[in-house]
Amino acid sequence: MELKSLLLSSDEKTVRVLRRVLSDLEIGVEHCSTVDDAVRRITRQRFEAIIVDGANVEKADGVLRGAKASPVNSRALGIVLVENPIGLKGGFEMGAHFVLHKPLSVERAKASFRAVRALMKRERRLQLRVAVQIPVECYGSGRYKAKTLDLCEGGMALQFSDRIPRETSLRCSLELPGMNQKLEIYGEVAWEGNEEQAGVRFKNATDEQRNVIRQWLSSHLPEPEQDDPPVSCRLSDLSLGGCYLTTSSPFPRGTRVVLSIKTANLEVHAGGVVLVAHPEYGMGVVFLQTTTEQRDQVHRMITTLRTNGDKSPEIQVEPDGLETDGSLAAFPVSAAKVSATDDTLVDLFRHKFQVPVESFLQQMREQHQSVESPSR
Repeated sequence: MELKSLLLSSDEKTVRVLRRVLSDLEIGVEHCSTVDDAVRRITRQRFEAIIVDGANVEKADGVLRGAKASPVNSRALGIVLVENPIGLKGGFEMGAHFVLHKPLSVERAKASFRAVRALMKRERRLQLRVAVQIPVECYGSGRYKAKTLDLCEGGMALQFSDRIPRETSLRCSLELPGMNQKLEIYGEVAWEGNEEQAGVRFKNATDEQRNVIRQWLSSHLPEPEQDDPPVSCRLSDLSLGGCYLTTSSPFPRGTRVVLSIKTANLEVHAGGVVLVAHPEYGMGVVFLQTTTEQRDQVHRMITTLRTNGDKSPEIQVEPDGLETDGSLAAFPVSAAKVSATDDTLVDLFRHKFQVPVESFLQQMREQHQSVESPSR
């Protein structure tokens, strides 16, 4: 199944470069030169990515907002192409996950879109649903009986036995056929349908739970596509709450990622969320530390990196889906609380993700030197 993108741009050179790049990466592209055409397609077709030229800020902003409001494209990756006067800040203010500077070259665009493609594939797989009816016990302000209508990696649609009070989150208990393992998994109510139907998006699932769901889905989905290879990165800065990684193919802001280190003696994994994305240079990742399991993984990751010092091993990074805008805004706060420290690197990620890369890197260097200098 081909990945699909929609491109809104009247710049012939930009369109030519992106057609070549996306074709080389096996991403289909539907080109629109007018906003009306773009909006019409967004309401009728599913796209994994919406790419808009930010030359006209109002039009670009309107198209991205239209995509987020469209049920079929609400989770499409938003990419804005900007010129220097607009910059990163202007692109993110339009609601973009990723901001690329014009003029584009083939090689620069290809480096950025390699990571984008991996995320597009991961997001699509998260949304591939299997129609299945499984009994579910749900616990919120009360206890409710339900059955699944369909299931995907990211959540499930439920049919309740009776209409239930409005709930924001639920604890769900279910057993996948043939897995002989009961899942106790938390979720947030993503939508409510007519009568007794609702959609639940899984929240803070453990690695074990996610692996069980993936294994079951893999045996029920036709020919699951292979993920792209992980992105290779080098450590640039590290704190208890996050790290900055250099790579020519950073993932977009809001990407949930899995960081892996493999050496002859050990293999370490940890989860995080990208809060800073600098095309062709690197990304700032805040560690996931909500559960005990996640905190233990992060502790092992930090210990391994600090033990190796300047000879830190290469870090492999894989995408694991997109955070929603609301959860992304709240995420760094909870991470900082868990780490029990005034984490200046995480604060930099939170508050300076929109500044030009040169300014950001300078502030990160100054911060690093300040931390390393002797206490007064």
